[in-house]
Amino acid sequence: MAAGAGYALAGGLRGSQVWAAPGVLGPGSRPDPSKPEGVDRLPQIEHIVVYMQENHSYDSYFGMLEVGDGYTLDGAGTPTNANPRGGGLDPLAVFRATETCQPGQGVSQSWNSTHRQYAGGAMTGFLADGNTNAMKYWDGGHLPFYWDLARTFPLCDRWFASAPCQTYPNRRYLQAATSVGLVATDTDAILANPGAPNGTIWDRLNDHGISWADYAFDLPDILLFPEVHAANKDKVRTFPQFLADCATGSLPQVSIVSPGFETYTEENPFDIQLGEAYSSRVIKAVLDSPAWEKTVLVFTYDEHGGYYDHVAPPPAVAPDAVQPDIDVPPDLPGAFDRYGFRVPGFVISPWSKPNHVSSTVYDHTSILKLIETKFNLGALTYRDANANDLLDTLDLTTKAFAEPPQLAEPGLPATGSACQPDVPDPKTILPATAAPPSTTTTSTTLPPATVPAPAPGAPVGVAPRATPIVGELPLTGPKHAPELAAAGVSAVAAGLAVLAARARLMEEPTAPDPAEGPMA
Repeated sequence: MAAGAGYALAGGLRGSQVWAAPGVLGPGSRPDPSKPEGVDRLPQIEHIVVYMQENHSYDSYFGMLEVGDGYTLDGAGTPTNANPRGGGLDPLAVFRATETCQPGQGVSQSWNSTHRQYAGGAMTGFLADGNTNAMKYWDGGHLPFYWDLARTFPLCDRWFASAPCQTYPNRRYLQAATSVGLVATDTDAILANPGAPNGTIWDRLNDHGISWADYAFDLPDILLFPEVHAANKDKVRTFPQFLADCATGSLPQVSIVSPGFETYTEENPFDIQLGEAYSSRVIKAVLDSPAWEKTVLVFTYDEHGGYYDHVAPPPAVAPDAVQPDIDVPPDLPGAFDRYGFRVPGFVISPWSKPNHVSSTVYDHTSILKLIETKFNLGALTYRDANANDLLDTLDLTTKAFAEPPQLAEPGLPATGSACQPDVPDPKTILPATAAPPSTTTTSTTLPPATVPAPAPGAPVGVAPRATPIVGELPLTGPKHAPELAAAGVSAVAAGLAVLAARARLMEEPTAPDPAEGPMA
């Protein structure tokens, strides 16, 4: 973090008080003010790949790892971290999950739930709704690939979500260093604010002719800014195209990759071993690429998903003057001047420091700061202007991983997922063999899909299918295009609605306690 911002936050300043403090950087500030925007300041790196998974706290995956800041263990190696329970029950300690399918009541990462879990910094509100699933953790027995990755490449144990709330806001921060007030997975709010006041990182890259692509398994990340999506549909490519571009060494200078909204995501109630297997496919595609020697892959999670973490998030630089879109009550008070909870973060590159744990404070805007540092781009908001740039994890004088390491296989059984048996192992996804189409529909079947002839009277250009292809958008794919068009619903709106429908916990299950205060 910029020194001035760090001093201001440590001194108790918040919001606009921080912006006015000495040494605090503002929107438009460049990493090297003496040079123009667009200058390459990190020539060792030619490709930056951003991969964001879904909904897990740092502790829920790495609390038991022998390195990094995890759980407190007793003499028998049992974690003692616990949360209080009501009704006269004893506190409940974290416990090892017996499955990878995240069954039962879903845990919540909504604005109100996250503020309750924070509990004034004590991190003792995870059982406020009585849902013991929040205290589960997984380890190397469930996720061998992730644990080997954490023991090999830099693991960031102070990477925080950008905001204490759900997916949409945090994935907006990843692209614009602000959520533009958004605190929930709310389709209407996205459509009401389709852009960002100072633009997105994609606009900055376009301004300087820097190549980029959004490799979408189904819904592209840029849909969270519909104006950006509308102007850059040619930048949307499929996941098989990502595999092909890795194989040929033809990745753009910046790219973003995501799991599907119901396929290979690690959000509950989906199988985290399918998600790990997909992550392995993404990461190994980069490791095996001819472009490996000049690539940095940043892998993290959008938010904590409602799972326990023991580290209270520190104060953050508010990005702008846009306030959270909340109504108090029923919403709990708060601002964008504190990070969300810790999430796993990795920086994977031949230049990575081996066996390194970074305790530098990062959030999703640190990825923006890395891109801005490479190309000397002006900051989008106060948040990314003062963010740390991830270079703590790299040694750009030494290629410790000139030869990519062999990592453990993911934990997914050869028989496939027990709870998602219809989802194939990501190893079966073949690289694309043709030019990348501008689409958000991806096939993961091994043979080419057989498309029957259109039925009499079928709309031109829409081929009916007997069964949907795995990965096809259930509401925005070709199968439903006529109905959507007839209803006057755009693919953008419908696609966002799919994600909103998946966020089952948008609505609070219980009314907030009026005595509870903000995350101060």
